[in-house]
Amino acid sequence: MLGTHFYNESLRKVIIAFGSLFNNITIIRNDSTGKAKQSLKVPLAYGPKQKFIVRLEADPGITQSVGITLPRMGFEISNFSYDGTRKLNRIMKQKKISNTEDKKLKQMTTQYTPVPYNVNFEFFVMTKNSDDGIQIVEQILPYFQPEYTVSIREVPDMDVVRDVPIVLNNIGYEDTYAGDFTERRAIVYTFDFTAKAYVYGPVTTAEPITKVQMDTYINLPAETPKRVQRYTATATTPPSAPGEDDFGFTEMTSEWVS
Repeated sequence: MLGTHFYNESLRKVIIAFGSLFNNITIIRNDSTGKAKQSLKVPLAYGPKQKFIVRLEADPGITQSVGITLPRMGFEISNFSYDGTRKLNRIMKQKKISNTEDKKLKQMTTQYTPVPYNVNFEFFVMTKNSDDGIQIVEQILPYFQPEYTVSIREVPDMDVVRDVPIVLNNIGYEDTYAGDFTERRAIVYTFDFTAKAYVYGPVTTAEPITKVQMDTYINLPAETPKRVQRYTATATTPPSAPGEDDFGFTEMTSEWVS
């Protein structure tokens, strides 16, 4: 129940996968002849857009030796929401049979089906001129029609690899050109994404059953009947190879005569 510790890093892997989509975007600046003179890799950070805007506006006179560098990208989680349209049967289990050579008997690892949640991200691009921003936006938009699917190894213990669609919902645009001459200009593109993720519960491991005992009674339990027979089967010989399940058994039957 609640309070039993487990951590599958389900949400952490979704965040990492989302951020990795945008960690290799570059822009090129040309001179008056059209020849490339500068290539910049746009930095990416996790954090709210407002923090970067405050840092940008904190030194309008540009008196500090180093201010915030533009262009810049960032993202953060805006909210989580349950997605009932992707709900799976809650009593179904995923199963995995361990089959390593260091175990004489195989084990079964089980996990209930995951719970579908939408993870909403706010992703922003901040630049100081229009061309830099358009270059970045054009490197993002063609891949989302409107979704882009990434494969995530969500639960390594269960060998679960799932394709997670990341949907682009809308794009906002803001240009802070209005103001006096002491204010720095910032062009901000804001993207709203939704990752259709799953959250997984704990993984449990069950040992193989090596003994079965069955009692036979002459009537229903409500009548408190006498036991008349007990059958017991016990596994005696482990399989010779890890991939086999051919056990030897010892069978014993006991009878009671009234």
